Amino acid sequence: MSALKKVKGVMDRVLDKNLQDLVRGIRNHKENEAKYIADCLDEIKQELRQENLAVKANAVLKLTYLQMLGYDISWAAFNVIEVMSSTKYTFKRIGYQAASQSFHDDTDVLMLTTNMIRKDLNAHKMYDAGVTLNGLSCFVNVDLAMDLANDIMTLLTSTKPYIRKKAILTLYKVFLKFPDALRPAFPRLKDKLEDSDPGVQCAAVNVICELARKNPKNYLSLAPIFFKLMTSSTNNWMLIKIIKLFGALTPLEPRLGKKLIEPLTNLIHSTSAMSLLYECINTVIAVLISISSGIPNHNASIQLCVQKLRILIEDSDQNLKYLGLLAMSRILKTHPKSVQAHKDLILQCLDDKDESIRLRALDLLYGMVSKKNLMEIVKKLLVHMDKAEGSNYRDELLAKIIEICSQSNYHYITNFEWYVSILVELTRLEGTRHGKLIASQMLDVAIRVEAIRQFAVSQMAILLENAHILATNSQRNGICEVLHAAAWICGEFSEYLTNLSSTLECMLRSKVTALPGHIQSIYVQNILKIYCRILVKAEQEDDQELIQQTGQLLVDKLPMFVQSSDLEVQERACCILTLMKYVIKLQEKGLKAGDEVVALFTGDLNPVALKAQKKVPVPEGLDLDKWINEAPDDSSDDETDSPNIFFPVESHHGNYSYSMVNDSAKEKEKKYELTEEELTEKREARKQEQESNPYYIGSSKSKKKPKVSSSSLLSALVIDDIPVANIDLSVPLHVPGLSSSDKYIKLAKEQEAERDKDSHKKSKKKKKHRKNKGQAAADYDDDDDDSVPVLHAVSEACEMPEGAVVSDGDDEYKGDHDDPHRLLDINLDTPLRAEDKLPVRQHHVVEVTRTEEEEPIERPQKHRHHKEKTKKKKHKKHRHHEHGYQHEEKLIVEEPEPDLLMNEDAAIEDTDADISVEVGGASNVVENGEVNLPVPPPPTEQVDQTDNMDFWLSGVDAGASTMAAQATAGDIPAEVNTTQQDSPFTDEVSTCNYVGFE
Repeated sequence: MSALKKVKGVMDRVLDKNLQDLVRGIRNHKENEAKYIADCLDEIKQELRQENLAVKANAVLKLTYLQMLGYDISWAAFNVIEVMSSTKYTFKRIGYQAASQSFHDDTDVLMLTTNMIRKDLNAHKMYDAGVTLNGLSCFVNVDLAMDLANDIMTLLTSTKPYIRKKAILTLYKVFLKFPDALRPAFPRLKDKLEDSDPGVQCAAVNVICELARKNPKNYLSLAPIFFKLMTSSTNNWMLIKIIKLFGALTPLEPRLGKKLIEPLTNLIHSTSAMSLLYECINTVIAVLISISSGIPNHNASIQLCVQKLRILIEDSDQNLKYLGLLAMSRILKTHPKSVQAHKDLILQCLDDKDESIRLRALDLLYGMVSKKNLMEIVKKLLVHMDKAEGSNYRDELLAKIIEICSQSNYHYITNFEWYVSILVELTRLEGTRHGKLIASQMLDVAIRVEAIRQFAVSQMAILLENAHILATNSQRNGICEVLHAAAWICGEFSEYLTNLSSTLECMLRSKVTALPGHIQSIYVQNILKIYCRILVKAEQEDDQELIQQTGQLLVDKLPMFVQSSDLEVQERACCILTLMKYVIKLQEKGLKAGDEVVALFTGDLNPVALKAQKKVPVPEGLDLDKWINEAPDDSSDDETDSPNIFFPVESHHGNYSYSMVNDSAKEKEKKYELTEEELTEKREARKQEQESNPYYIGSSKSKKKPKVSSSSLLSALVIDDIPVANIDLSVPLHVPGLSSSDKYIKLAKEQEAERDKDSHKKSKKKKKHRKNKGQAAADYDDDDDDSVPVLHAVSEACEMPEGAVVSDGDDEYKGDHDDPHRLLDINLDTPLRAEDKLPVRQHHVVEVTRTEEEEPIERPQKHRHHKEKTKKKKHKKHRHHEHGYQHEEKLIVEEPEPDLLMNEDAAIEDTDADISVEVGGASNVVENGEVNLPVPPPPTEQVDQTDNMDFWLSGVDAGASTMAAQATAGDIPAEVNTTQQDSPFTDEVSTCNYVGFE
């Protein structure tokens, strides 16, 4: 019968489709792929119902491929576990691969895999345990991590490096799910840094470096071990990890940098691997930042790094060029003068074909500016922006120019007239989406720099006069947003306007209604401000004609804003129009209303502080999350399907208003046809337009002229005789009256030349003084940069709620609250406490009885697999003698797996214990399902201090220290491993011998 089953199983395997057949079939059925895969899924479901495990494994393998195509296979999770439990390695590998792809934290059947995975981890075959560790690392959840942490730690003591390496890597995923396992597991993980196998060593370095990436301060005590690995290892990948870790540790311990600078410099000189060179440079930068005050002469190291980075930037490989620019930006933060010497190289990168490199070069220019070179850099960026292709990149250039100028509260701007001119020049860029950014800068400068207001108002008035140029792009955030700032500045600071009436007329043009609604509302509000200024001035001069003309102008023009489709514009226009009518009535009575109207806009405006809104206290009893009105029902959405009876009708001034049009009127409009007279008039008008249009290609002669074919015209046409006009496209659009930024650059150069001429003798004295004191040239340059005079002061006043204070420390936590690394921020140097122990599985307790005369049962030491086999025999024996016992006692049957946790309770004094256990020659007690082990003797005080952080950083010879320690503690043999005594884990429980019952 068994032979027939085998034959049937072989036939099923032959007839079933394998993975190659599935892939081939999918490629051959591209037109109806979904239908073919649905048929294959039906076949796979039939295969999974068979008893032959080989057929199931083949079906699971095909499901794994379909899962990679995006199909859900969660319905086959139990079948995957069946294949995982196979004793055959080829099937087990298929099962774990499918589980690693399809299982996740919420998979229900994961609770069934705990004992199976534990069994596979303790398998005799090396590759069975390896594939189990691979799969477990992909689908481990909190429960599996808690249950299997001890078993994975057991594998760290395996004699096979293959198992130790995979166990270490799996522990990282266990720590992420179960952070409490980190502290008790850390001593063994630390020991693996000195493992004899380089693969295990590299795995331990990777795990610790990943753990230290978010919480480096907890691993500062490992610096001596990592330094030893860095100076002795030849594995570039491990060196990269170690050097990265040192880069994170150096800011926490500045003394560490002094020890690292020499070996890192040697690596920079000797290595040919660009990846290692890049990491060495990054760490040297971090070292020099942390020890800049301790080592005065570190310019040689900085220059070395900059020279190596220049080689990377000049390389043809785009990846190396990008990394070079990235590392250069880090040097720029602390040593800007060293990078500014390579300004020409950075500007060359702006012409690179790769946009990411151009953007990275822009970031570098942001940090390279100073008071002396700001105008020059911005000018080069403006020229580059005119030549740049692509609107996105030009927008990035525009944003970077503004960011460069406005950084550090306009620290590097010495002449704000130049900056306002730059902002005006940026308005010529068509198609930009940063119009709002330019407008906000104009407003900020005009409000905060009082000395620049007169110049800013004059430039904004010119922009308002030429608003038709900017209004061509009326999209949101377009360049027309500049008119928002221009109108506000001219209205708020109207006392600086030279021609109030002209500016007012420009703001009342009919084309203004083509602007977006929010800009029109600013126009309307500031029209009243300018009118108030005109009214006060006219009343002082007793110019009644000007008062009447201006008032009548507003009454005539404001109705076009009243008809706007924007509600904000309508409301403001209606209010101002009503106010104007009231003012005109007062004027007709002979009363002056100028001072009263001006009082509506008195007072200075300051910018609102960045965090002012957060500091406004919420009134008591106010719930900001509560609905003001009743919450809308879900059914209300269905009621909005009624036909819309409002149709947009274009008004004479370009806006859209809404009117009700019935169906009959629409039908009449459709049926309307032009008469013969109207058609004749349109034809004549079209002919006249064609004749007057010089660009219209057509015959102006009589129709009797014979037609000439296009081919004959082309043949008779001599292309070389056509005159071609050279158009200089580099000339920007010139608006009369606007100030150019070039004259300010010339003025700055002249002033700099005068300063250099006057301070020539003083500079020589400073140079001599600098040589005597050993100061760097960069320090002198910084002082020289600070000596550049600043023409305008920036106000730092800002509005805050009453009683609130500006502060920078009240930012909320912006990190990811679900980040598992937050829970791994654990102090690993403190001794283990009772609550830091790994959870231990409770033992199974069986109540048995025996006679007092029966001799104690002696159990020799056995392998745990042998214990598992004899468990059933023990139960049978106890049940056989159950009725012959005179009193009952508890016999504890051990689980097959050992507990790796050493119980650190006090010495055993309980005399009521039932089982005595001998561990390492000492008598111990098994009570309440736990083995109470004796506390190991404390290690002697004189130990090897080579791993001590303070001792290592002190620079004392490690060899002499070790010999002295051994000489002092002469009774301690050399073979004793002190770290093993301190470890919270022990394998002693697995070698327990039952001595008998007391």
